[in-house]
Amino acid sequence: MFTVIENPQVLSIIEAYPTKPKNKLLKLRKLIFQVVKKLEGSGTVEETLKWGEPSYVTKKGSTFRMDWKEKNPEHYALYFNCNSLLVPTFKSIFGNLFTYEGKRAIVFNLKDNIPKEEVKACIHAALTYHKVKGLPMLGL
Repeated sequence: MFTVIENPQVLSIIEAYPTKPKNKLLKLRKLIFQVVKKLEGSGTVEETLKWGEPSYVTKKGSTFRMDWKEKNPEHYALYFNCNSLLVPTFKSIFGNLFTYEGKRAIVFNLKDNIPKEEVKACIHAALTYHKVKGLPMLGL
């Protein structure tokens, strides 16, 4: 069974944001935890800060981050390793369902509801990346 090693500093960073982005990032964090609990096998996902942003690291996957930035106040994003196949695969599978930032991010608008099941699939692919990177479309 996978477990999350929660980091209180991550929650402090999120809690310091204005209300709308804070609430959206807390919901995204909750989705991440839901996906971790359903991962097969055993291991840990460490919640940490990388570049001051909430990040999720596991030995079986690719590190990803989430953040909201003042310079782009109406959006928040999930950031993935730009050298991975993650975002290009998400583009192939989900097309215009998401807004993308190159090969590194899925960008969400604060006023929109996110498609939860599809976002969970993206999170799952990142958390299991080393296992699925050889599968067609990452097994999605």
